[in-house]
Amino acid sequence: MANTGDVRVGTVIRFNGELCSIIEYQHRTPGNLRAFYQAKMRNLRTGRLVEYRFRAGEDVEIAHLDYKELQYIYNENENLVCMDNSTFEQFHVPQGLIGEGLKFLKEGMEVKVAFEGEAPIIAEGPTFVDLEITYTEPGVKGDTATNTLKPAKLETGATVNVPLFVNQGEKIRIDTRTSAYVERVK
Repeated sequence: MANTGDVRVGTVIRFNGELCSIIEYQHRTPGNLRAFYQAKMRNLRTGRLVEYRFRAGEDVEIAHLDYKELQYIYNENENLVCMDNSTFEQFHVPQGLIGEGLKFLKEGMEVKVAFEGEAPIIAEGPTFVDLEITYTEPGVKGDTATNTLKPAKLETGATVNVPLFVNQGEKIRIDTRTSAYVERVK
C-alpha cells in the first residue's frame, strides 16, 4: 500500500473497487485545518468523473499495470487486433480505449496498451502521425500571407484543417491529441 503523498497526475489507483486514473491532484492546507489532497479521477471502466478528498497520509492502493508496445493490425467488430512484435501474440483492444486518436490510426502503427492482468485498461496511439492528403481544394500561389485554413481529407478518412498552401498528395504531420496540423513532411 502507498499513501496519498505517492500519488501523481496520471497514476492509476483502485478506488471503491474500481480502477481510476488521476486527472487533477492538489495538496491543500486551509487555514488552521488539517491538510488534504483534492483529487479528480476518471473511472476507467465507465468513463465517469469522480472527485474525492483524501486525508494527508491516507493509504491508497496503486494499481500495477503492465505496459506493452503493440502493433495495430486490423479492426474486428468493436476491437482493434494488435500484435506483440516479440512474442507474436495477438490482443483484442476495445476501440473506445483509444478515443479520438482512432481516426488517425493506420495498419502497422505502434499502440501503447496498459494491461491489468490479461485485460487491456488504457490504450493510446502515437502522438504524431504522418498521413497523406487524399483530397483538398488546390492551393493558389501566394496563399501563405494569411493564417487561413481549409479542410483536407486524409488517407485514414479523417478530416483536418490545413493551411491554404498544402495540396493533395502531400504528406503532413498531425498531432493526434488535438487533431491539429503540425507541418508538411518530405
